Amino acid sequence: MIGKKSILGIMAMVCVLGLAACSSSKQGTTKRTSSSSRGGVEFLDGLSINGNNYTARSKSTLKFTASSPLIENAPLWQFKYAELLDVRVETVLNTNLFAFIEEWWGTPYVYGGKTRDGVDCSGFTNNLLVAVFRLNSSGSSAQLYEKARKLSKSEMREGDLVFFKTNGKSISHVGVYLNNNKFVHASTSLGVTISDLNETYWARYYAGSGRIE
Repeated sequence: MIGKKSILGIMAMVCVLGLAACSSSKQGTTKRTSSSSRGGVEFLDGLSINGNNYTARSKSTLKFTASSPLIENAPLWQFKYAELLDVRVETVLNTNLFAFIEEWWGTPYVYGGKTRDGVDCSGFTNNLLVAVFRLNSSGSSAQLYEKARKLSKSEMREGDLVFFKTNGKSISHVGVYLNNNKFVHASTSLGVTISDLNETYWARYYAGSGRIE
């Protein structure tokens, strides 16, 4: 018969092995899902993140269910856009806004374009303001700048506009502010994407912010 001490020894060994396996499993899960390092990490739905450049290699299959202020109830899209904006998941709550961005993501830049086949910065901005914020918005980036009530950076909130003088002289580009210095816009090189106001290029040509009311 196996002695009592032997049985206790076997049980202790099993527990140690179980804890080791559990630890290994958690580490493996973290490596698969973590994307905080931004060193060329693949996140959800084929989204590749490199520094401040975000590109979608395949059409997203995310289901835009209702957002939640509770992280344990948050759908996957909230985690995705919290990662892109580098903010807390619980603060990403505008389902309509991010569903719209997801739908238009990667749409190629076409000067004068207004559709999913091709869109320019003002065309995308006007479509977003009308569809998401129910604003009667139209016009070029320069015209939007003239219409907008001017804001300081500290006053900006989700849905406000950011303007740039990419030609160095007059307002020639516009985007929609999101959060944490991030804005969504139709880029000439990447199409519809998210960029950071602190990036060298955008900081150089930033001309101001405004709100369409």
